Amino acid sequence: MALDRQRIVAEAVALLDAEGLDGVTTRKLAARLGVRSPTLYWHLPNKAALVTALADAILDQEFGDLSPPEPDQPWPEWLSGLAGRLRRALLAHPDGARVISAAQLSATMAAISELAMSTLVARGVSLRRARVIVLTVERFTVGHVLEEQAPRPDAEALKDFDLDDFAGRHPTVVSAVAEYFRPGCTVDDLFRDCLAVVIAGARHPDRS
Repeated sequence: MALDRQRIVAEAVALLDAEGLDGVTTRKLAARLGVRSPTLYWHLPNKAALVTALADAILDQEFGDLSPPEPDQPWPEWLSGLAGRLRRALLAHPDGARVISAAQLSATMAAISELAMSTLVARGVSLRRARVIVLTVERFTVGHVLEEQAPRPDAEALKDFDLDDFAGRHPTVVSAVAEYFRPGCTVDDLFRDCLAVVIAGARHPDRS
């Protein structure tokens, strides 16, 4: 099979799924493709280009269709849905949020931002405020997923952790966590509730 950029990126996504971002190296990728590392440089000149190609591939799986809201759909509701799709795209792959954070000039991420900002401007939001709103929503979403995908503390790290002492020093934090995560409440609910606060702030009258 001929080696082309599409095949390289598809194999890189498979490598990401198998080993996470730290495992995506040109040496391992070349071995999976049965070629020498310098061969890859004809298509992707460096690791930065590879990571950006990975970001586009991850986002393209979820954002094959990019369309503005229906005329009667409020933009906050539509933007919330867009953020939910972004989170879903990142969670579909190990270290998805790290990949997006490390990407340089992702064409797909730029297309998402363009659509979101132009939609808000078309609804009467100033360009300056539209940019701030969209960047805030995007960065909140990526940051939320970064935390979701971060390694959990292992048994060794927790062996000296005194939960009773922690609860004694941070009673409100512990109570808030216990109260929020009542039966049936998940991290999906937490994302939606936090996002609702972010977008509610964006709905204040535009003063810019």
